[in-house]
Amino acid sequence: MYLAVDIGGTKTIVAAFNKSGRIKASRKFETPKIYVQFLKLLKENVQALECTYDYGIVAAPGKVDREKGHVIAFGNLDWKNIPLLDDIEPLIHCPIYIENDTKLAGLSEAIYIKDEFKKVLYITISTGINSALVVDGVIDKELIDSESGDMLLEHDGKLQKWESFASGKAIVKKYGKRASEIDNHKDWIAISRNFALGIINLIAIVQPEVIVIGGGVGSHFKKFQGPLHDHLKRFEMPLVPIPPIRGAQKPEEAVIYGCYYLAKSHDATNN
Repeated sequence: MYLAVDIGGTKTIVAAFNKSGRIKASRKFETPKIYVQFLKLLKENVQALECTYDYGIVAAPGKVDREKGHVIAFGNLDWKNIPLLDDIEPLIHCPIYIENDTKLAGLSEAIYIKDEFKKVLYITISTGINSALVVDGVIDKELIDSESGDMLLEHDGKLQKWESFASGKAIVKKYGKRASEIDNHKDWIAISRNFALGIINLIAIVQPEVIVIGGGVGSHFKKFQGPLHDHLKRFEMPLVPIPPIRGAQKPEEAVIYGCYYLAKSHDATNN
C-alpha cells in the first residue's frame, strides 16, 4: 500500500492506494494554521485509514529540500524551514518522500497521456499559479524547482508577478467572484489574456508537445478554452508554435494520484 498526503492551504487529504492505483480509503480535514496541530490531526487521520504502507509521498505547496526532506517555505501557510520528513515518518511508520504539489499533479496528468505525448507542460491555476514539466513520465529535474507564477510580466504598465494578476485570487479580487461563478464571456476573454501572457513565455522556453491546465480555476477549462486559444494564436511566432491545450483529467485529485505514481516509481527502483 502507498500513502498519499496532499497538504493544502485550507484542507489536507490523506489517501491509501493499493499497488494497482485504486484508493482503498481516504480522509479530508481542515489544515490548521499551527503546525503542531497539523501533525496531531495528520496522525489521527492516517491511523483512521487502518492501513499499512510500503511508501508514503507528502505533497507540499512550496519550496522543497528533497535531500533533507524539509520544506523551506509553504505557499499558502505561514510555515518555514519545516523538517517534514523527520516529523511525519515516525507517525506513519514507513519511508516517505517530499515533493512539491504542482510537480506531482503534473506527473499524474502527464502519465494519463504518455502514449500520445512525451513532453508535457502542466500548469495549475488556482489560488496561485505554478507549473511542472514532465518528460517520458518523469518530472524534469532541470525545472523541478521552478516557480512560474513568480515570473515578472508587464501588466497595466508595470512589471508584476504573473500570479498577482492571473491567479484565482486575482480573479476574485477583480471580479468579486470565483471562477465557478463567472459565466460572462467578455470576462473570460479578459481573464484568458492574462493567462496567455504567462503561458506564451512558458511555451517559448519549454517548447512542450502539449499543455494541460489544472487547479481550481483550471477545472473550469471549458469556459475559457476558446478565448485562451485565440489569444495564444495571436502571440504565436514561427519559432514558438502553439501546442494542443487540454484541461486536466482529474483536476481535483491530480496531486494525490501524483503521489501514487511517485511512490510506485520509488517502489520499483528499490525492488
